[in-house]
Amino acid sequence: MRGRQRSSHLGLLLLLSQLYQVGLDNVPPVTLAVLGLNAYLFLFPAAPLMKACVSVRQAWGSGEWSRLILSPFHHADDMHLYFNMVSLLMKGLRLERRLGAAWFAYTLAVFSLLTGVLYLAMEAGLTQLTGDGSHSAACAVGFSGVLFALKVLNNHYHPGGVTYVMGFPVANRYASWVELVLIHITAPGTSLIGHLAGILAGLLYTTGPLKKMMKTCAGLMSNSIFKPRTSYSSSGYSGSHRRSEQYPTDAGTSSSYTGGMTEEEQLAAAIRNSFRDTGRHQHGDGPAPPPYGFRLTEEELRARRLARLDAFM
Repeated sequence: MRGRQRSSHLGLLLLLSQLYQVGLDNVPPVTLAVLGLNAYLFLFPAAPLMKACVSVRQAWGSGEWSRLILSPFHHADDMHLYFNMVSLLMKGLRLERRLGAAWFAYTLAVFSLLTGVLYLAMEAGLTQLTGDGSHSAACAVGFSGVLFALKVLNNHYHPGGVTYVMGFPVANRYASWVELVLIHITAPGTSLIGHLAGILAGLLYTTGPLKKMMKTCAGLMSNSIFKPRTSYSSSGYSGSHRRSEQYPTDAGTSSSYTGGMTEEEQLAAAIRNSFRDTGRHQHGDGPAPPPYGFRLTEEELRARRLARLDAFM
């Protein structure tokens, strides 16, 4: 029993180790809050996984729309949580300071809901096209869809660069699509549709009407929420950066917190360092497995729930 409990919390220990290495003062507030929320809901879930995951059958068929809110913030196991949260940390270090805390939080909220809606729409469409009811029953859980949307934003704001996917250089504009295919091939249990929904949500923001719609909705709310930022003088920020825009633009951003490394290089280094600190060495120099999302059957969900209960006994 004790060995299983250690295993069930290894991901949390690795995540704490990574936060310690980065330094809590260097983590932007919204990113840190979302990390904390995901970790809290892993330890104290708002609902069992079978009640938190989102599927066409449960959300659309049974009217359990609360799953759209619950599913992104619940994870199947501790390593699922770890990989997703390290990826969020690396993206948040760049995007939150670029967009501003309020707009980044707003974007995360929109992406969290929109990826779920797009996932349901695509799974429902596949059910109608193929007549295969498994698409309606597929239940997805995890923050991976939102991460794919953030990856599209990150590549949009840093065009022309090269991303290393499993050790191979890929132009930033194609990195999300290559990673989508490779994850599906190397990890068949992941949700291809869930990840695709994240990419589409990101594209709706960068090339579609989503950003304009968000600005319009923000304008209808209190202007003080999205007021201009004046400086980054708080602890953990380097220097002062003054802006006059009310909303984020495509202006340049600082890379002082990323050491000039690409997101994938940061993620690989973070995972290698975490495993090294816990006495586990990662083989090879290629990037670690990317964050993933799950499509779980009812049997798998039930088994994971029993294992979690057993671990705390």
